[in-house]
Amino acid sequence: MANSTRRVNKAASFARVLWGRCNSEPAVTVRDPLTSSERLTRWNSWTDGESPDGKRTQWFADVARASGPSTTVVPGVREPDRTGDDMGGNPAAAAERAAMRRALVLAATPGVAMVADTRRVGCVLLDDAGRTVAEGHHRGPGTPHAEADALARAGAAAHGTTAVVTLEPCHHTGRTGPCTEALVRAGVRRVVFAEADANPVAAGGRAALEAAGIEVESGLLADEAARLAEVYRVALRERRPFVTWKFAATLDGRSAAADGTSRWVSSRAARLDTHRLRALCDTMLVGTNTVAVDDPLLTVRDEDGVPLDVQPLRAVMGERALDPARRVFDGDAETVRLRTRDPHVALADLAARGRQHVFLEGGPTLAAAFLRAGLVDEIVAYVAPMLLGAGRSAVGDLGITGIDQAFRPVVDDVTVLPGIDGEEPNVRLTLTPRASGAPAPRKD
Repeated sequence: MANSTRRVNKAASFARVLWGRCNSEPAVTVRDPLTSSERLTRWNSWTDGESPDGKRTQWFADVARASGPSTTVVPGVREPDRTGDDMGGNPAAAAERAAMRRALVLAATPGVAMVADTRRVGCVLLDDAGRTVAEGHHRGPGTPHAEADALARAGAAAHGTTAVVTLEPCHHTGRTGPCTEALVRAGVRRVVFAEADANPVAAGGRAALEAAGIEVESGLLADEAARLAEVYRVALRERRPFVTWKFAATLDGRSAAADGTSRWVSSRAARLDTHRLRALCDTMLVGTNTVAVDDPLLTVRDEDGVPLDVQPLRAVMGERALDPARRVFDGDAETVRLRTRDPHVALADLAARGRQHVFLEGGPTLAAAFLRAGLVDEIVAYVAPMLLGAGRSAVGDLGITGIDQAFRPVVDDVTVLPGIDGEEPNVRLTLTPRASGAPAPRKD
C-alpha cells in the first residue's frame, strides 16, 4: 500500500463504529477512503438518520465510516487525493469537491439491490453559496435515479442549483425517465459529474444538458467514481457476477478446531463488519457442506440480530441432498439451489438471474474451487489472534507443491477492528488476486 493510503484512525472514530464500547487505539495504519461529516443511513428513504428505519440501522453507516468502506463495495478505492482541497482559494470549487465526496458516500449506501444493469450513483445539490440543498442516491431497479431523488427532496429550491453527481446523467427512458429532462425542468443551472456513462443506451447526457443551456463539467474525482463502479464493470466485462471471497481464520490459518467447532473464530466486531459487507452484495453463496454442518442463516442482521428489510439472495451450491429444515431455507430471504459443483456454471446461473456481486462464504473446498477456476475478484480475510495447531484450514487444496507456486494476492488494505467487551482486536485484510499469469514479485 502506498504511504498516502496509510494512516491511523483516531480512537473516537472507532468508538463511533463500535458504539462507544471500545477505547483502544489501533496499532496499525488504515485507510478511510470515503469520509463525511454527515451521518449516512442505509437504504431507507432518508439520509439524515432521523427516520425510525434509519435509526435502527444507523450502525451500518458508522461501521463503514470508522473502519473504512470495504473494497467489497468499492473495490480498490484509495484515500481521495486531498491535495489542493482549497482549489487555489476557490470556495465554489472546494464546495463541489466536498459535495462529490459526499455523493460517492451516498452512492455506496448499503442495501441497494445491485442487480442487472443497476449502477451505484449519488447526487448532491448545492446553492450558490456552496451549501447543500438536498441529496439523493439510487436504490435499485425501478426506483428514482440519484438526480431525481435529490430533485424531489429539494422541490422548488432546486432552481438555480449545481447538481454534483457521480455519473453522467442519463438521457434515455428505461424503467424511469431521463435524468437530463428532470434537471432541465427543475431549473438546475450547472451539472458536475465524475465519470461519463459508458453505457451506449444511457449516453448523451452531457450533450443534452448543454443544448438546454446548462453548464456542464466532468471528471471531478473520476478515479474514485470509477473504482466505485468496479463491481458493475467486472460483471459487465466478464458476463458473470463479481466475486468477493470472505473468510475468518486463526493466526495459523484454521477456520475451525479439530473437533469441527468454529464459533467463534472471529470477534464480534469482525462479525458485525461482515454483516455490513453482506449488505453491499446481492448474493450470498455457500456450499452444501456448510449448510449441513454449520446451519447458517445467511442473512444481513443489525447489532441486535434483527434481519434487515432488504436481503441478498441466498444461494446454495452443490449436489448433496439437504434437510429442508436447515435455516437457510426459512422465510427470512429468498434461497436458490445451484445443483452443480462447477463454479463457472454456478456463476452463469446467477448472472442469468441478474446478479452482480456474490459474497462467497463457503468452506475450504468451495473456496479452493473458485480460486483454482480464477473466479475470485476480491478477498476479505479476518485474522483472529489465536492458535489452534490443528483443524480445518481456511482453504482447500490449490494444487500447490512448492513455495514458488504460492498464491500471492495483492494487499489493498489492512484494518484493525478493536475488540468489544474485552475481546482482542481482529485484523481485516482486503486483497486482490493477481491477473492470471502475473508472477508475484520476488524478494531475494
